[in-house]
Amino acid sequence: MTGVLETCQAAKAAAGAVGAATTDTKNAALAAMANRLVARSEEILAANAADVEAARSDGLAESTVDRLTLTEARLSGIAEGLGQVIDLIDPVGEVVRGWRQPNGLQINQIRVPLGVIAMVYEGRPNVTVDAAGLALKSGNAVVLRGSSTAIRSNTALAETLRQALAEVGLPRDAVAPVADTSRDAVKELTGARGLIDLLIPRGGAGLIEAVVADSQVPVIETGVGNCHVYVDAAADLDMATAITVNAKAQRPSVCCAAETLLVHRDVAEAFVPAVAAALGEAGVELRGDPATCALTAATPAAGADWNTEYGEP
Repeated sequence: MTGVLETCQAAKAAAGAVGAATTDTKNAALAAMANRLVARSEEILAANAADVEAARSDGLAESTVDRLTLTEARLSGIAEGLGQVIDLIDPVGEVVRGWRQPNGLQINQIRVPLGVIAMVYEGRPNVTVDAAGLALKSGNAVVLRGSSTAIRSNTALAETLRQALAEVGLPRDAVAPVADTSRDAVKELTGARGLIDLLIPRGGAGLIEAVVADSQVPVIETGVGNCHVYVDAAADLDMATAITVNAKAQRPSVCCAAETLLVHRDVAEAFVPAVAAALGEAGVELRGDPATCALTAATPAAGADWNTEYGEP
């Protein structure tokens, strides 16, 4: 058995304990994870700095480097995210619907854990924590296969999470990182029937398409970027301007950054020049259709501009 399958097997063995854990135990584990992320921030950031240095040495795009980079503030935000997961209602055991048969038999549809969820993702270390936290809250073990660009960061983060699990008496292997970052490792995960109950690819279109095409286990096909903002005729235009700038310029490298702005024609004359000026101050390049170019100094958009995830201003 390969190292990848051994990791999956370890996660499978841990899944029962996580699935049976009480809400209080799972929340205690999440709190311990958040605390340990803060306590070990120096070590985690040092590992991340090594990843960032290697990425720049390899000539990776700055948008990729930004997605990879952790800071004190970003790490603190990741830890706070675990606190938000604690506040979520525990879905395990929830009765979705139920009915009684004429013979008196009560039938209920109840939410239960899936078992082992595998995440395949690119150079976003925060996914390591996000995926582990959500998997734990829903009573699942998680197998984490990140990219080679973030291997040091992911290793440090995963070890921190595993220590937190042990602290509250849950099996460490409920968070199971895959050390192999090769494409062969992804193929092994897609073929791990009986060990992986659900596979979720998160990243670019190429990664998602490859996983969906090859997988012998159930897959949730996630979407890529190219997010849209729509400004309706009834919108508060000052608020719409602030939202648009934030959606595009706060972190343009992430897949949830806005790439396309759609404006109702009834407010275009008032809104487009104002939002164009605000976006220009934020360093955003504008490409627009003929109506937009008639209202502001934008570059005429080509066909490909409407379905491109730029990952930069």
